[in-house]
Amino acid sequence: MGFTNVDELPVTLATIMDKIVKGIPLKEKEGILRNSEGMDLVPSNIDLESMEVGLVNVMSREYTLKRYINSIKEGYDYILIDCRPSLGMLTINALATSDSVIIPVQAHYLPLKGMTGLIQTINKVKEQINPNLKIDGVLLTLADMKTRIGRTVAETLEKSYGSRMKIYSTVIPMGVKAVEASSGGKSLSIYAENSKPALAYKEFAKEVLKSDEKQRNKLKSTQCR
Repeated sequence: MGFTNVDELPVTLATIMDKIVKGIPLKEKEGILRNSEGMDLVPSNIDLESMEVGLVNVMSREYTLKRYINSIKEGYDYILIDCRPSLGMLTINALATSDSVIIPVQAHYLPLKGMTGLIQTINKVKEQINPNLKIDGVLLTLADMKTRIGRTVAETLEKSYGSRMKIYSTVIPMGVKAVEASSGGKSLSIYAENSKPALAYKEFAKEVLKSDEKQRNKLKSTQCR
């Protein structure tokens, strides 16, 4: 995203959530950065670790992030919340805030095995906290479909979950350009727009938007009836 020294930024997601917990008013667009491609972001850094610990004793702690997102969401068509691969309080906050979830799964055995715990957590949040939450689909990523493990994971995903949720047809392949772009603080579309991972992400974006449009049309049709 172009911001490499996040530990030096005066405002991050951790400081924003800390203000919300303490009831300190936020300035308009406080902490929101805009990168060279015109995308807004709220960065995080190591301070978010202590924020997660601090949320344990906070009243209505599951809704801390939701309170912030609700205050800014009118200005955006889409807000993406990038979660780390754990099921702690920050992930619960993200699920309590979101309309839907995209589950990225690496083409390896252990990440696939962790799907069960994640889906159970999503279902609990849907039941107890956010009844509107849904799973948009599962995205296979860091995949090498030329290998046996890559093909096996894809087949297992379809067999185990295909009847219950959407498995995106797009597969994000492994690629050194993606690693280089991340370490250089650039988006893949700028660093190597014609690389296989970049082209795959573009196809995935189209697939998500097409699916979202179908859902919107279906909702409109239901409301008209």
